[in-house]
Amino acid sequence: MTDFEHYYQRIRRQQKRDTLLWSLLLVALYLAAGKVAEFNLVTVWQSLPHFFDYLGQTLPVLHLPVLFADGKTEGSLAWWGYRLHFQLPLIWETLQLALSSTLIAVGIAGVLAFFAADNTQTPRSLRIAIRAFVAFLRTMPELAWAVMFVMAFGIGAIPGFLALALHTIGSLTKLFYEAIESASDKPVRGLAACGASKLQRMRFAFWPQVKPAFLSYSFMRLEINFRSSTILGLVGAGGIGQELMTNIKLDRYDQVSMTLLLIIVVVSLLDTLSGWLRRRVVEGVKA
Repeated sequence: MTDFEHYYQRIRRQQKRDTLLWSLLLVALYLAAGKVAEFNLVTVWQSLPHFFDYLGQTLPVLHLPVLFADGKTEGSLAWWGYRLHFQLPLIWETLQLALSSTLIAVGIAGVLAFFAADNTQTPRSLRIAIRAFVAFLRTMPELAWAVMFVMAFGIGAIPGFLALALHTIGSLTKLFYEAIESASDKPVRGLAACGASKLQRMRFAFWPQVKPAFLSYSFMRLEINFRSSTILGLVGAGGIGQELMTNIKLDRYDQVSMTLLLIIVVVSLLDTLSGWLRRRVVEGVKA
């Protein structure tokens, strides 16, 4: 057996040993966390049928002979969607919340990221201050921000917008400055040797490298914000979440399923649209 084969076998044994040790450690941590949190798989298994029972109750009762009858006929699609004239504007409001908060957050996070990155020659004190600030913003969940803003501004779209924008700024700034730090410094050194200013180095050296990552993260965050905005409505922060919560409280099971269906459809369309935009802008693929 050659020296290389000996070395290869030794590395393979070490990798297997490390994998086994880390796996055992993770299993031990999982069991310990479950013990502390009083998590019981038996209870989950026994209670799971109740969850499917509730889902079954939300399914509408439709009758094929009257499926396309008017809204006064029970068992028709129109009967199931009798609250669409309330729900569709709320879906539009939810989409507006997600889009507006994402656009504002992307602009602010993009600026903060260049000052928070280690390789942009920003003063250390400013970098630490920005990182601590955005860490605080993303540590607070959107729901907690929404509850605070609802107490301050009342029920409506403003608390939802502010909650989504602040949390998105915190999350995107971290993703953005990590993308900047992973950029190659060769174009930066070349421009610096030519006498380029700091702003010019950011514009012509960093930005072309990080632009695809920035756009991908922004599209991803738009999808996340739409899903989050449906949850914020549960605490009165605007959007379709308020309709969902009202239907659950009033036991309008058919309308719960209709609201969920609308959310699923819009999320799917948003995912398709953002994927098309990402391919078009980032990869240059025409569709």
